[in-house]
Amino acid sequence: MSAPRYLSTRGHAPAVGLSQAIAAGLAPDGGLYVPERLPRLDPAAFDPAGSLADTAATLLAPFFAGDPLADALADICAEALDFPVPLARLPGRDDAQVLELFHGPTAAFKDVGARFLAACLRRLPRADARPLTILVATSGDTGAAVGAAFHGMPGVRVAILYPDGRVSPRQAHQLGSFGGNVQALRVAGRFDDCQRMVKAALGDAALQRELPLSSANSISLGRLLPQMSYYAHAALGQWRANGAPLDVIVPTGNLGNALAAVWVRALGLPVGEIRLACNANATLPAFFAGEDYRPREALATLANAMDVGAPSNFERLRWTFGGDDDAVRRALRAESVDDAAIRATLRHYAREHDALFCPHTATALAVLDHEPARPGRLWTVVATAHPAKFETVLEPLLGRQVPVPPALAAMLARPAHAQPLAAEEGALAAWLRAWRCGRPDVQTSAA
Repeated sequence: MSAPRYLSTRGHAPAVGLSQAIAAGLAPDGGLYVPERLPRLDPAAFDPAGSLADTAATLLAPFFAGDPLADALADICAEALDFPVPLARLPGRDDAQVLELFHGPTAAFKDVGARFLAACLRRLPRADARPLTILVATSGDTGAAVGAAFHGMPGVRVAILYPDGRVSPRQAHQLGSFGGNVQALRVAGRFDDCQRMVKAALGDAALQRELPLSSANSISLGRLLPQMSYYAHAALGQWRANGAPLDVIVPTGNLGNALAAVWVRALGLPVGEIRLACNANATLPAFFAGEDYRPREALATLANAMDVGAPSNFERLRWTFGGDDDAVRRALRAESVDDAAIRATLRHYAREHDALFCPHTATALAVLDHEPARPGRLWTVVATAHPAKFETVLEPLLGRQVPVPPALAAMLARPAHAQPLAAEEGALAAWLRAWRCGRPDVQTSAA
């Protein structure tokens, strides 16, 4: 099998191998890397008794074929995917289940992609002896997962940009709790500002010549590919058990998690219906309702990690369907859920079923309420984060404490610090240059 090549969604960058695409993060023309074509897989090729890591190794083998990382793929999967992603019955419903993706070290689904990316980069040889600086814009959970995955890794530094005051207090504490080679920057703006600043830095040729840069956002192919593994694993298990495909409702912000489900279905594995559950940020629901795609200013909501007005992975979604917007609309549906519905959903499950969910998962549960019953089919609600990360939302609303899992408690016990930064591309470039010179606390904005 010849090694697959990876192209930019914008079509103005040369094709590269997988290792190059993973190391670069963003294509030189500002586009996102995608394979020349998606392979087709046979469900019978997967070990019925295999673990999540085994499923991932089989799933990703065609993407890694002929690449320098191919021989290490099984070890990468075993190293990164060493925690459970169980399917649990949804209390009070006979027609739904929950795919729990929050059992990793930072209590969010982002651990899957971040740990996989770190395992890849740890094995990639680099001709440049200078440290690689990884930039990550986060609306809450991505930054902590990336920080935990790369903390203490030799030859790598991580700069985490998050919107000041727009993540939960526990998320903010996680982001600033690493230190050393992982530094947090609290940006005076929205997540979209953070994402814009990261993309601008990655596309700045002069800055890249001074210090090598890469990305760990969902724009990184090294994060997107492993996220397919939990959909494939759940879908294959369900298919073997009852012959039904996995129908999913995915809380959606930057579209990476949902796109992973779309790609698994495109590979020929048994994923069925896909619903996108959005918060009050209506960019995607408006598009799926028939409007032209139009990014907009992000609104602050209770489901803060989904406060995205310009989802980056929309470029990849369009590519998946050959640029045909009508085909995209036929393949998926999206629905907005406002804060009032999030609160009502959280109250209902806590009071009626003694079940706690995070606000993001609540958007998917609210969408589930609008789906008609279907004999013989289950909806799978994707639970993206542990509710303990959002105690300032849940505890006043429910009048009770949310138990904190041990890994999260240990992280919250550490001191935390974040540097203030203006929402300007020049401010990030200046900070990065100062960090390179050993002055990470240089003031590049008012506190």
